[in-house]
Amino acid sequence: MSDIGDIRMQVMWNRLISVVEEQALTLMRTAFSTSVRESGDLSAGVFNPKGEMLAQAVTGTPGHVNTMAEAVSHFMDAIPREDMFEGDTYVTNDPWLGTGHLHDITMVSPSFLNGELVAFFACTAHVVDVGGRGFGADAKSVYEEGIQIPIMKFAERGKVNLDLVRIIRANVREPNQVVGDFYSLAACNEVGHRRLVGMMKEIGLASLDTLGAFIFARTRDAMRERIAALPKGRWSNELTTDGYDAPVKLAASVTIGEDQVDVDFTGTDPMSGFGINCPIIYSKAYACYALKCVVAPDIPNNAASLAFFTVHSPVNILNAVRPAPVALRHIFGHMVPDLVFGALAEALPGRILAEGAGALWNIHMSVRPAPGAEGRRAEVLMFNSGGMGARPGLDGLSATAFPSGVHTMPIEATEHTGPIVIWRKELRPGSAGDGKYRGGLGQVIEIAPLEGHEFDFSAMFERVNHAAQGRNGGGNGAPGLVKLDDGTTMRPKGWQHVPPGRTLILELPGGGGYGDPAGRSAETRAQDEYKGYLTESRS
Repeated sequence: MSDIGDIRMQVMWNRLISVVEEQALTLMRTAFSTSVRESGDLSAGVFNPKGEMLAQAVTGTPGHVNTMAEAVSHFMDAIPREDMFEGDTYVTNDPWLGTGHLHDITMVSPSFLNGELVAFFACTAHVVDVGGRGFGADAKSVYEEGIQIPIMKFAERGKVNLDLVRIIRANVREPNQVVGDFYSLAACNEVGHRRLVGMMKEIGLASLDTLGAFIFARTRDAMRERIAALPKGRWSNELTTDGYDAPVKLAASVTIGEDQVDVDFTGTDPMSGFGINCPIIYSKAYACYALKCVVAPDIPNNAASLAFFTVHSPVNILNAVRPAPVALRHIFGHMVPDLVFGALAEALPGRILAEGAGALWNIHMSVRPAPGAEGRRAEVLMFNSGGMGARPGLDGLSATAFPSGVHTMPIEATEHTGPIVIWRKELRPGSAGDGKYRGGLGQVIEIAPLEGHEFDFSAMFERVNHAAQGRNGGGNGAPGLVKLDDGTTMRPKGWQHVPPGRTLILELPGGGGYGDPAGRSAETRAQDEYKGYLTESRS
């Protein structure tokens, strides 16, 4: 292909990325759930007719994007080509075929041009409620966790399946929010389809075959070059986590071959009886993300780049099988990158960041009037982040959602959804691990029901009993803490109660430090003290 041909292909590739980015932004602008609208807990992408991901939106989480990359093939298996029509939209929240738990709704829509199937658009979003026990770890099977939607048609030839809509309304606590999000997801794919067809007509493309071949060829060449430069061998790591009522060991071995990198979770503890299990599709998503961060962070994420990574595991807590409860699959899914990084640190010394908070400190609150009082009920979901681990050459980022990448929810948006007040939300002094490079700080959050109200909350917290470890001589980050303002210590997982007049206090964990603390300059320490990052004992 001539140079001008390569340039033209690159321009079309950029156009394709802009198409999926507008697809994702449509979902954020129209979503009903604050987790989608304010935090970007979503994914969007375009696939070729074989179900291979061509491009993903920049907006979105690795867990959603990389599971969606595999999920489209499951939709194609369930719905034959002869049953696909223009105007169709397909849906599921199957944890093993979608994105790992019932709260994530995945929609896939075929895109036709002049009667020919040219692409699929897919998107995923976390909805506020799916019925059952609610968003928590207390269920003993997936059947208790909410309504299950097998792969089926949400719309056929543009006509919405109203029977499905009625079933959803009858099974969730916030029907308007949830159904609104379903329509938002469908609109997201529709916008992608319209922009793609418009682009293809403008450029004169009858299919995406040539463009797809260009994308995959360039990606494969770049990935082969990166993997060839890596040391070859096998390295292992173990990580101890809080678990539900007992610590859980996660284990991984990373094998780097000539043109492949494999992750094996053999040695990880068995499945739990609580909803902290993780389907392999989600564990794989974050294992691949960790590898991508180290091996090729600047190479586009698509079917060609993901094909260089393989993930294996016997049945265990990172490869949970039906009907295991999996509502909080994100907790261990978010710990997988630190697990993989620990193995890679042996292979690539001096290049891997320290451990961080890892799992989001999500909190789901079911707010209601106190006995004898008047008020309103609401389901309120809030995403919060601890500190990142320090990096070789840089301090860790504070209160940052890594590896999930979701945005911080504004206090005003959270308070608007229900009768609660957030009295405090600030960085937590002294929570960062010491080192030549300091870990990121956690934060302190204080939440109370409005007068005349109370709430139950689902705790989904990690790093309370097992702090983030420093690397290369760096100190550990501070562990997290959950308590009431009267000093009552709360559990890090499970549904619990905040009575009227009480305040829930969350102290989020900090990230580990990197390098010998003696190597940190006096000037930098003075800046930490000036900014209030240190406790009095360390000032």
